[in-house]
Amino acid sequence: MTRVGLVTIARGRRAHWELQTAALERSLRRPDERILVTMGDPSLARAARDAGTTAVRETDGEEGLLPLARARNLGAQAALDRGVDVLVFLDVDCLPAPALVGAYEAAARAAATRDCLLSGPVTYLDPPPPGGYDLDRLAELDSPHPARPAPGPDEVQLGGSPDLFWSLSFALTADLWGRIGGFHEGYAGYGGEDTDFGWTARARGVPMAWIGGARAYHQHHPVEDPPRRHLDAILRNGALFHRRWGTWPMRGWLDAFVDEGIAVRTADGGYARREQDPGLPRRTPQT
Repeated sequence: MTRVGLVTIARGRRAHWELQTAALERSLRRPDERILVTMGDPSLARAARDAGTTAVRETDGEEGLLPLARARNLGAQAALDRGVDVLVFLDVDCLPAPALVGAYEAAARAAATRDCLLSGPVTYLDPPPPGGYDLDRLAELDSPHPARPAPGPDEVQLGGSPDLFWSLSFALTADLWGRIGGFHEGYAGYGGEDTDFGWTARARGVPMAWIGGARAYHQHHPVEDPPRRHLDAILRNGALFHRRWGTWPMRGWLDAFVDEGIAVRTADGGYARREQDPGLPRRTPQT
């Protein structure tokens, strides 16, 4: 029997975690192990333990940066230590459709997709109505993000650019996790680690596959576009990606920072924070 472990990382978002828990209780196939890694949030860790989560790990970031890559690696290792064959990663904001876990498990066993990095369509939900989201009617809100492949619920789409990989919802076998080697822990804070993981998978011969049955619904929360409060982390992580792969990721955000005057293009074609003229008022990223 295939054992499936579901890994989530979080800081804050306790209400989102609790609604995800309620959605998982509606799953047609529940995970055998559920792992939560909290990042500097002991109250959420206690709540998860009280709710019976299989394993909870805690980690703190450096200089206030969330250790997203390290947290996912810790979660994966906790699941592997419990003998899982398939790893499913689900963002704390994501509500799984009832078929998500089972669809990922089936794809991880099928000959055409078992050696692939598996991703499912994600719908970004509008703000919840009074009373919150109705978990029994999420399928009526299905409208997957247009920037990613979105095969129908009974369809699979093979291939695709590693630039499209995102960690909101994905799965792979334990063997493939070992081949890829996890997330690069040099990334800290917001941005870059997902694309690096996708590129690493491609470099190690692991293609992508989009699993239409593994649908998820991203709970609404305010966002900033471009994410100005993450400027320094994006510049730092973008430079690391460039050193590793010879190109810059997150170009849309980086170019937007340049347009807004909070970053500049450098002589070597890269990006850097704009140095402030001491005679001018200091412009800082909005929070």
